[in-house]
Amino acid sequence: MVNINIGDVMIISIIRTIILYAFIVLAMRLMGKRQISDLQPNELVITLLISDIAAIPMQNTSQPLISGFVPVLVLVSMEITASVLMMKLAPFRKMICGSPVLVISDGKILQDQMKRLRLTTEDLCVQLRQQNIFSIEEVQYCIVETNGSVSILQKPEYRQPNAQDMNITIEDNKIETVVINDGKILDNSLKLCQKTQQDVYNILNSEQTELNAVFLMTLDALGKYNIILKEKK
Repeated sequence: MVNINIGDVMIISIIRTIILYAFIVLAMRLMGKRQISDLQPNELVITLLISDIAAIPMQNTSQPLISGFVPVLVLVSMEITASVLMMKLAPFRKMICGSPVLVISDGKILQDQMKRLRLTTEDLCVQLRQQNIFSIEEVQYCIVETNGSVSILQKPEYRQPNAQDMNITIEDNKIETVVINDGKILDNSLKLCQKTQQDVYNILNSEQTELNAVFLMTLDALGKYNIILKEKK
């Protein structure tokens, strides 16, 4: 009769879960950065399959970890291959992802396209409200993208004027980033705003502030900054 140590089983299960978690994160990084709402149909299918496959060796400790690694690697390879083919071959991309569909053209709802997409007017209105458009009358063009999101172009009289329309020149502040977070300098953010650590230290010296005392600091390419100090306990 075999004695089963529950504690050992739990430890093994936790270790396997951690390993699989790290492996799945790596696999998703290889496939690229996407928000769930931005996933194409093939990407969503791959994501769901990977989650299901990874759950099996997590729950069943009698299965070797390789039984989860191999299928995930195959799926990731398929996704990367499909992505390359979609970049090179437009017909292949159209076959996998489909094409954007125009559902409002020049202010007119295309009812046949709505039926084709099985898109109700209620669904369309929800999508419009999420873009701060509360009346269909304001819409000149509406396109349902391949990932299911909706792109809107308002009629001219409802569009907000921009600086060019009003002949206004706006100062270009470049990009502003968080360069210090909780007393630590973020090198990647410095690259974005085209600054160096020495620039940060020069600013801190001019403000007579220690790095460890800074909770948050933002900086842009023009040298404009904002410093928030840590609250004293």
